[in-house]
Amino acid sequence: MSGDPVGSDLVASLARPDGNATGLALNPISLAGKRLELLREVVPGFRRLTVMVNANSPGFKNRMDEVQAAASALGLEATILEIRRADDVASAFEALRDRADALYAVGVPLTFAIATRALTARIPTMFEYREFVDAGGLMSYGVDATHLWRLAATFVDKILRGAKPADLPVQQPTKFDLVINLKTARALGLKVPESFLLRADEVVE
Repeated sequence: MSGDPVGSDLVASLARPDGNATGLALNPISLAGKRLELLREVVPGFRRLTVMVNANSPGFKNRMDEVQAAASALGLEATILEIRRADDVASAFEALRDRADALYAVGVPLTFAIATRALTARIPTMFEYREFVDAGGLMSYGVDATHLWRLAATFVDKILRGAKPADLPVQQPTKFDLVINLKTARALGLKVPESFLLRADEVVE
C-alpha cells in the first residue's frame, strides 16, 4: 500500500504496474475538494485555509497542487506549510497563528501533536486519517481501513494462484469514511448541523 505508488516509482502506472509490485493506492486524487466542502459546512466564515504538508511524503507536490486547486475553486485563500519532522510542528503552528480559519493536514502522519496543538490553538482541522480525530482533531474523510485489508487479500489470493504482479492493476479504494469529533466541535464553539451528523460514518463523543 502506498500513498502515491507511481510517484514513489513502485509501479510504472496504476493500470499497468510493469514490474514485480502491485497493490493499493491509499490516497486517490480528487478527495481534496470533498474535504474542503465538508469543512465549509461546519466552519462558519471559512475563507483562510492553511495546508500542512509532510514534505517527506512521496508525491506530496502533486497532492499539494490538488489541494490548492480545490481551494481556489471554492474561493478559499490557501497557505502552504511544509513540515519534515515532528519537531517542525510547533514552529508551524506559530507561523499560522491568527492566520487560518481551518487546517488541512496532508501526507503520511508524523505526530498526533498536530491534532492536539490545533485544538489548543482553536483551529478546526481536516485529516486524511481517522486516528487524528480520535486524538482530538475535528474531522477526517478518508479510506476505510477494513475495505483496504479486504482488497489486499484479493491480491494475495491471485498471486498465490500464479498471477503476475505486473498484470494486476493497482486498485484505488472506493469506500471512504467521514468521522467527526463532536467533543472537539463543542470545544471550538462549532454547531454541527444535524444533517451533517446523520451523514457521518462515525461520530466521536
